[in-house]
Amino acid sequence: MDELLILAAEDLMAERGAWLASLGGERRLSGNTLEAYERDTRQFLRFLTTHVGGPATIKDVSALRPADLRAFLAFRRKQGAGARSLGRHLAGLRSFLRHLERRGLVNAAGAGAIRSPKQPKSLPKPLSGTQAMTVVSHEAQMNGEPWIAARDAAVLTLLYGCGLRISEALDLTPSAFAGNPTSLRITGKGAKTRLVPLLPVVNEAVATYVRLCPYHLEAGEPLFRGARGGKLQPAIIQREMQRLRSALGLPDSATPHALRHSFATHLLGSGGDLRTIQELLGHASLSTTQVYTGVDAARLLDVYERAHPRA
Repeated sequence: MDELLILAAEDLMAERGAWLASLGGERRLSGNTLEAYERDTRQFLRFLTTHVGGPATIKDVSALRPADLRAFLAFRRKQGAGARSLGRHLAGLRSFLRHLERRGLVNAAGAGAIRSPKQPKSLPKPLSGTQAMTVVSHEAQMNGEPWIAARDAAVLTLLYGCGLRISEALDLTPSAFAGNPTSLRITGKGAKTRLVPLLPVVNEAVATYVRLCPYHLEAGEPLFRGARGGKLQPAIIQREMQRLRSALGLPDSATPHALRHSFATHLLGSGGDLRTIQELLGHASLSTTQVYTGVDAARLLDVYERAHPRA
């Protein structure tokens, strides 16, 4: 027998079941997220039962104060839950309480008064210079159709050579490369535009693709095309990168976006300053770019620990 049938009243369990069903049906959350929310609320109801001294009821949930929710988070922290888990706990509880509020059973305002735990910034995982150069080379591409292999190499070269997001690369038109330019004007997040230098190797990769592409490329239309001539979709490049990872023995972190991280990290490691890298990446805030200083420091420490005779 499910322990929650003992820990919680039947009406509360029924509402919890209805909430989980709505998350999977209407909101189409992933199976992993649903499993996590089910586990999180189970832990919460177990805590609440101890907290109120008996099987939890909707009335108990309705009487919850911010201090009670903070007590649950503190309890889970003592059990070893990290900031990410605590943030997910709170997100799940807020969702459940909003469900109960829509049903006219509780007031969910208290959960909104609690600040989510500060999440640790995860460092980007760039490729090494050798790995990045291999990934973007024409010879490494997995597709047997020459023009598609050239296309994939050109897109990946733009990500690493110019630090573009994959969406920015796929939004380019042939007119961006008219007249053998030395820079690209990129429209990024928030419709913010920036200029990025265009290295000869990037121009060459794009020119090779254009020469081999079987479709007529109008100036204002998408530059990069799918096999049937429509605009190339990000999922195609992500899938090709997955095939490259497998063939080259690269880690799962070697994604198309990792090439943008590699662009920034390698520039910083070669003496580039943060302000310039911020402009090249199109970051609105310098603090977003500063994460790469952590990457570079981590790399230097790794080299030190592996190379120093007393390390």
